[in-house]
Amino acid sequence: MTIACGTAKAVELSQLVELLALLFAQEAEFNPNSAKQERALKLILADPKLGTIYVAREGKQVVAMVSVLESVSTAEGGRAGLLEDMVVKPEARGKGVGKALLDHAIDQSRAKGLLRLTLLTDSDNATARGLYSQAGFISSPMRPMRLKL
Repeated sequence: MTIACGTAKAVELSQLVELLALLFAQEAEFNPNSAKQERALKLILADPKLGTIYVAREGKQVVAMVSVLESVSTAEGGRAGLLEDMVVKPEARGKGVGKALLDHAIDQSRAKGLLRLTLLTDSDNATARGLYSQAGFISSPMRPMRLKL
């Protein structure tokens, strides 16, 4: 399997929506909704100030994706990122694709001058937590809370 990591392109939108359907079908808190996912992906793809969607490709096929959404951290004194929507197609799992894509997203975030990356992961997803730990992420004593508007 030859994998190339890069930035998602608008023509790959349908593949990204499919990947998010896989992700949200397995996450405890979310449900797939292709119209919502397409709308959000279009926003990110159209405005680089919001963030970047990184992908791993095998040929022209997108086999994995991750988003880094950008904001400002007053604690860090500069730009920070929220790493979201990390998903690898089942047939590409266990082959180093996720690690390669995560490393790429971290490298690109550093190159952009981001000072911190934060992420959320399901507490029962030991595989994902292991991948993030290997990349240097640590658990936070802060507890996430949500308000749906």
